[in-house]
Amino acid sequence: MPTATPVVDGRAPNGLLIPPRFSFEQLLGSPRIALQRRLLLLPGAESQDYAEQIDDILALLAGTYRSAEGVEAHVVPGEGADVEVWILGSSGGESAAVAGGNGLRFAANYHVSPATVLEAVDGYRSFFQPSEFLDKPYVSVSADVVVAESDATARALATGYGPWVRSIRTAEGAIEYPTPEEARAHPWTDEDRALVQDRLDTRFVGSPGRVADQLEQLQEATGADELLITTITHDHTDRVRSYELLAEEWRRRGHSLPSS
Repeated sequence: MPTATPVVDGRAPNGLLIPPRFSFEQLLGSPRIALQRRLLLLPGAESQDYAEQIDDILALLAGTYRSAEGVEAHVVPGEGADVEVWILGSSGGESAAVAGGNGLRFAANYHVSPATVLEAVDGYRSFFQPSEFLDKPYVSVSADVVVAESDATARALATGYGPWVRSIRTAEGAIEYPTPEEARAHPWTDEDRALVQDRLDTRFVGSPGRVADQLEQLQEATGADELLITTITHDHTDRVRSYELLAEEWRRRGHSLPSS
């Protein structure tokens, strides 16, 4: 589904970067991809329709599940649980349609699929129908950030991200997250850079003020009701400090934070 929000020269109306779509075509011939498919797929198996899966989950939680033959099924624990059901989507397609059509909360992926984040949230809102769960659309949008006291320090802490994303996208398997020194020693090729450029360009890295500005831009462009922040660094202490610095700046600007 094409996005209703115009993207001109790779930018949303408020300037948020929307990179070209990442294509997996170059990886389809990879022996590793072929091996993964052989190990994970069951020959001749048919997946259940996604919308039907969600209907089953909602019915099991509500205690109203009946098979086509009228047989009841109950889940313990789970039935009657007071949980929020969220649908994660990377496009304005089936997941957005199912989330919107069922009046469920929707989480869109800027940090994994930045090219399609506007398409995803626009699609979800276009499909939305009020439900017992929500009377209007509710969207969370993810972002990958690294915050430090200075831009230079944050960039240094974020160095390992490129090699780590590369290891996933080549289907080699996620490597142990490298130290900044190990990452700087990685021998990059043009193919490597092309493989991860969209993820590097849309990661928010810098001082608290810089990253908060970028997050406000993301929230404005997507109309997000909340932002989901993920931070990856080699040292756990740096990650905790990143969250602390961002929380302080976000609160200083008058934005709310989730209750602990």
